Amino acid sequence: MPDLHFDDPSERADLGAFVARAVRLDQQAVVRLRGREGGLVDAWVATPFDVLATRTARGVVDPSDMTVSGNELLAALAVVRGDHLDPGPSRDMLWRSALPPTKHWQLVDMLPAAMVSELADKGLAVAKDNVGPQGTPPASLLDQAVLTVTGDGLEIKVPLRCLFALSGMGFLADNGADEVIRVTATDSWMRLDARYGAVVRRRHALLPLLV
Repeated sequence: MPDLHFDDPSERADLGAFVARAVRLDQQAVVRLRGREGGLVDAWVATPFDVLATRTARGVVDPSDMTVSGNELLAALAVVRGDHLDPGPSRDMLWRSALPPTKHWQLVDMLPAAMVSELADKGLAVAKDNVGPQGTPPASLLDQAVLTVTGDGLEIKVPLRCLFALSGMGFLADNGADEVIRVTATDSWMRLDARYGAVVRRRHALLPLLV
């Protein structure tokens, strides 16, 4: 039987808050849990903005890489008492996103969280006036670069969809004057780390396969 173990109840509560936000954005959300050395578990979700969101908790998951229903995991975190819980049956076939590498990330810049939050709020206001036929903002708006960050020989263009994911997952909440957003990148990926979690997206679209 799958097992998720926490020594610290606060880590369990933090993961529960992360999963709750993911389910609020998408009732059909699945959560990928990946164990790491040092007693860490990375939780990943694919947001409706075509951006991955992640949070790391101290704990152990067995098996060490599995995908579960967000709703079932949330129920287990809320109901089951004790250090161990069953995160739910495997839903590995429902995970369709590639994950970024774990190494070779370069620090590009540190941005004031208040500034990023303000940009996200302005973007949301524009999006409300530009809702498409499906009730969502058009891809052309979401793909607009709202920030260009340079550092360590890299130039990173951050699209509006990344800020929407930060806001939608609650990562921009309760930003103090000293809060920052840490921007890192590899050749192919960008990552924005806030206090409560991070969002990750490919820097360049994948070329379609020729058949």
